[in-house]
Amino acid sequence: MDRVNSQGIPRRQLLWTLSQRRLVNKAIKEDACLLCRTNNVNEAALCDTCYALLDDEELKVAERWLGGVGP
Repeated sequence: MDRVNSQGIPRRQLLWTLSQRRLVNKAIKEDACLLCRTNNVNEAALCDTCYALLDDEELKVAERWLGGVGP
């Protein structure tokens, strides 16, 4: 899956973006999903729909954010 909204990041850049605390915190502050830019994001700056579509590697990194560890 690539971008649904052209303002979101390309899916292929998600792992790198999740390693950037500043970018994730900015998306959380804006309450805008990194991928689709919808509202109601979690601690990894992802909405429920995009979070559910993560592959195993992406999920591991996102879970670090949800656990309060970050990148």
